[in-house]
Amino acid sequence: MRKLWSAGVMPAALALGGAAMTASADGKPTYYAPAPRVVQTLTTEICVYGGNAAGIAAAVQASRSGKRVVVLNPAQQIGGLTTGGLSCTDFGNKAGIGGISREFYRACGARYGVAEEWNFEPHVAGEVLSKLASDAGVEVRNGQYVRSVRMKEGRIASLTTTSGLTVRAGVYIDCSYEGDLMARAGVSYTVGREANTTYGETLNGVQLRDKHQFDGDVDPYVRPGNPASGLLPGIDPTPLEPAGTGDRRVQAYNFRMCLTQHPANRIPFPRPGGYRRGEYELLARALKIDWKYLFGKFDPIRGDKVDKNNHGSVSTDWIGMNHRYPETGYAERERIFQAHVRYQMGWFWFLCNDPAVPDEARARMSLWGLCRDEFQSTGGWPHQLYVREARRMVSDYVATEADCTLKRAPEDSVGLGAYGMDSHNCRRTVVDGAVRNEGDVQVGVSTPYPVSYRSITPRRGECGNLLVPVCLSASHIAYGSIRMEPVFMIMAQSAALAATEALERACTVQDVPYAALRAKLEATGQVLAWKPQPKR
Repeated sequence: MRKLWSAGVMPAALALGGAAMTASADGKPTYYAPAPRVVQTLTTEICVYGGNAAGIAAAVQASRSGKRVVVLNPAQQIGGLTTGGLSCTDFGNKAGIGGISREFYRACGARYGVAEEWNFEPHVAGEVLSKLASDAGVEVRNGQYVRSVRMKEGRIASLTTTSGLTVRAGVYIDCSYEGDLMARAGVSYTVGREANTTYGETLNGVQLRDKHQFDGDVDPYVRPGNPASGLLPGIDPTPLEPAGTGDRRVQAYNFRMCLTQHPANRIPFPRPGGYRRGEYELLARALKIDWKYLFGKFDPIRGDKVDKNNHGSVSTDWIGMNHRYPETGYAERERIFQAHVRYQMGWFWFLCNDPAVPDEARARMSLWGLCRDEFQSTGGWPHQLYVREARRMVSDYVATEADCTLKRAPEDSVGLGAYGMDSHNCRRTVVDGAVRNEGDVQVGVSTPYPVSYRSITPRRGECGNLLVPVCLSASHIAYGSIRMEPVFMIMAQSAALAATEALERACTVQDVPYAALRAKLEATGQVLAWKPQPKR
């Protein structure tokens, strides 16, 4: 068993995703694991909040630019999703990925003896990110969750964490998946889906479509055919609104699972504590129509393993059970996190053990299991919940469907998006007496497109020393395209270069001259404009 670093400063070389796990004393994964309380004040030039892959990319670039930087990591491991099970990388178009982001995938490739690797093992991703941070001399403070922010004259003067650590910096970069620092700084943001009319879009708001949908009519009631018996767990009683209606629902979360069939490395799926068979009755009914969908999205990665993602009507996404997560407190997030662990662990256990599951499906699923050599301190379970979206900043430039389709193109690019406009389902509801999933959108993007610098800076006048490269300013459906780990790393590196420029010019981040920033971006290998690639 590798050492579990539980508090304080973790040497970057030891902050291995899949090794230094966020875990409780009994070995269960956990979201909220604050460092022991120590009242201390740090002064630095750049403070990065969030130790995911984006946060490490920002800190590495800041350090390479000669700036003092500290990473406040609201977790016990670095890397976020990149080290937490999302190993089959969503990239859209590799040619649009440059800078530290591309450096990371090349470094992963070197571990396997190839030029680049986009389908890596979680522990390898952790080791690579750790080395990048260590080589740059980046200091990572783990278990640091922002509690409060002190503002002065439109700038963050300091932030204080729940553990009592106060950091004073010239510029702050919020790389968290939730946007907690941004929110505490009073920056404008939104949660949920805009109406199509808000930005003149077609794919936002309520969307009832055919992907990850039930293949036939499944009865939604506890006693089939009897509405008076109530709805099965997880079904929203709210009637379906017209297409394109805005709401505050966010797309479903899950854990990206690293699984194997290799007998020597396989851990059978455990039965979770608090298992509730009733939560899987809808799954049992769906399997009567079709069960083969269960084995979709077992995407091969290195090490005789797969990255298992959500697929089909009732899968690892716990649809509709995350709507409180973006804006609630840490204790409530912990409850939501643990409920997702229980649901998803129970999903696998149900499929391997419940007599309602067809024999062939049970036999096939039982060949799979968690990996002994990944996430060792939590029994093979990933540390990072896939927070596909939470808060999204609303700045002077909001990326929308028009950006993704190149109907408009900002001139202040800080990197390219390229993935399709993608949203997982946001809820389950009843339509004409049958269960339907609602919210899934999958519409491709034909060409990589630029993301505006103004999308990672707050509105002019709101906060002059904060950059937000992860919970950036985009509509729900545009964010569904931008929200990929390689792009987050790109945006974060660009944010660090902008922070450096702001410090050197003693100006707000909004007043950084784009021409000067662009020169720095290009010098570090960022791809800012799409050039048609030669056919092979």
